[in-house]
Amino acid sequence: MNKLFLKSGAILAGLSIALGAFGAHAFKLALQKAGNLETYQTAAQYQMYGALTLIIVGILTDKFPHKFLNWAGYAFILGTMIFSGSLYLICATGVKTWGAVAPVGGISLMLGWVLLIIGISRK
Repeated sequence: MNKLFLKSGAILAGLSIALGAFGAHAFKLALQKAGNLETYQTAAQYQMYGALTLIIVGILTDKFPHKFLNWAGYAFILGTMIFSGSLYLICATGVKTWGAVAPVGGISLMLGWVLLIIGISRK
């Protein structure tokens, strides 16, 4: 199970670097013009946070094997994809309505931290 979280974390981290670089260079003027540069930076930043957290969860599942840690990992994957994904969609489409989806990702990320605490506490 930990390999899924480790691989997911590595993929999300790599994509965060690539998307962040793309946004900082090739897409920067368009993002600034649309007023979305900060939104894009937030998406890339939280994607990296989620990626690093998944790597940590992947490592911790060996030391603290518990279903709550697995659920935490899934919550971090889902939360990162929904939160950052909705922000990227705002930047790509200009449709601000995608911002209504971001809190669902944020709640999933917060739930992941709660599940992580419970999983570590139970072992």
